[in-house]
Amino acid sequence: MKKSRILGAGHYVPERIVTNEELSKMMNTTDEWIVERTGIHERRWFTPGVDTVTNMSAKASRLAMERAGVEAKDIEFIVFATITSDYFLPGNGVLLQRELGLSGIGAIDIKNACSGFIYALSVADQFIRSGMYKKILVVGAEIQSSALDKSDEGRSSAVIFADGAGAVILGAVDQEQHGILSTHLHADGSFAEELYCIAPSSSGKVRISQEMIDRGDFFLKMNGNAVFKHAIVRFMEVIQEALDHNGFTKDDLDLLVPHQANLRISQYIQQKLQLADEKVFNNIMYLGNTTAGTIPIALSQAWEQGRLKEGDLVCLAAFGSGFAWASALLRW
Repeated sequence: MKKSRILGAGHYVPERIVTNEELSKMMNTTDEWIVERTGIHERRWFTPGVDTVTNMSAKASRLAMERAGVEAKDIEFIVFATITSDYFLPGNGVLLQRELGLSGIGAIDIKNACSGFIYALSVADQFIRSGMYKKILVVGAEIQSSALDKSDEGRSSAVIFADGAGAVILGAVDQEQHGILSTHLHADGSFAEELYCIAPSSSGKVRISQEMIDRGDFFLKMNGNAVFKHAIVRFMEVIQEALDHNGFTKDDLDLLVPHQANLRISQYIQQKLQLADEKVFNNIMYLGNTTAGTIPIALSQAWEQGRLKEGDLVCLAAFGSGFAWASALLRW
């Protein structure tokens, strides 16, 4: 049986840098308030008319293909993780397929928000293990800034979320070679309304109405305390699950790449696991939370910075809307 391995990673973030000082002019907040609660100093927001989920993901994908030594014609399938597709329908997978000139290959979308990329990676991994495909493009990309309530009422989420895209090329390798060792997926829908966006909705008389706009149904709603409380528990559980499943301990880890939800969450997990700074990768300080984009962007940057080396034991972990959480353990 074949297994899958990340052959290359790429990313793209918009050029527009939004500082905490800029946000303080939009809402009642300060640089100190934001840094204390989130660890974020700046983030990237898209430029309307310039950036789209499709073209950002295409740039990330081309870089991933270049680093993997793979041509577009080698890609057999696309798994696209996003909750902010350019259209309500179709999904963004087919839009990226068209952008890359990959007519005819299949594409599916994963709508699992913050844990979406690991879910997407797991789906692609199963396709490769089954022998159905040999090379799959896996993407996580979002434009969140257009769904943020940039008023005092929405500041707790408006200061966190950002825009960007990341991609990896997943390829089939022999069982004894490095690659994805296991993935672990979980969810609990009883907490769905703790982090969600109501509209547009298919369950009303119309998907879009003036009432929805007036109520702010298009804005992201988040119960920050509930998310933090559950995240620190589920992160620990799913990381330990991945290690236990493969017979490793935290001391065997070379790098933990957590979803960039909040620097305080990542620091809490690092402290509990007693991991040195060089064993945890964080970039939320200057990129914010790009939802499904955080982990592939982090992988691309970690590789650029020389923090991912051949044979490293790497754990990916995520928690977010759903609530859904997931982990993946791999040999780089």
